[in-house]
Amino acid sequence: MNTDIKIEPEWKEVLKEYFGRKEFESLTEFVRQEYQTKKIFPEPVNIFKAFWQTPFSKVKVVILGQDPYHSEGQAQGLSFSVPVGVKVPPSLQNMYKEIENEFGIKKDFSVGDLEPWARQGVFLLNSVLTVVANSPASHKGKGWELFTDYVISKLSDQREGLVFMLWGNFAKGKEGLIDSNKHLVLKAPHPSPFSVHTGFYGCNHFKLCNQYLVENGGVGVEW
Repeated sequence: MNTDIKIEPEWKEVLKEYFGRKEFESLTEFVRQEYQTKKIFPEPVNIFKAFWQTPFSKVKVVILGQDPYHSEGQAQGLSFSVPVGVKVPPSLQNMYKEIENEFGIKKDFSVGDLEPWARQGVFLLNSVLTVVANSPASHKGKGWELFTDYVISKLSDQREGLVFMLWGNFAKGKEGLIDSNKHLVLKAPHPSPFSVHTGFYGCNHFKLCNQYLVENGGVGVEW
């Protein structure tokens, strides 16, 4: 069954060994059952959207989230992002405010779709890729974290000069998967309203990210 995982071809090649593992078979069986018996977000076609939007060789930046939004119409398979027409969530509003302060630009707070970032190489990865409607963290500990830890490790091992943005204690817990001799690891409190004033505002991550990318012969992100 796992030979037909519908994931972007580059990623499929990089992750093929993991797709053959028993733990991934168990995960896919669990997820299939959940979709058949409950309301699950995102739509099945969007589970691996981050991978389709940002192929392995195109990744420049990794922004790690925890799990998908759990309210109707919000989750779209990209961390922190919501579809066009959906109210921008508070954490993303705070990210926009930090970008405005860093670059002196004006962001459109009516649009929370981050696909333009993804297409520029910003890999918007949640650690857990599915969730039960109205039940945050309901698919935590079911196997997704093992898979996404493997994804992060592959990026660290097989690529060079990436920027990893780790916001909040959960994301910071992934630091051990990343070779900081080969990549830039940026850490700050989470941009949620509960912690944004404890160091996310003023972290300068978006500017530091672009400086690093340019210094390493790449192109900065149009945030």
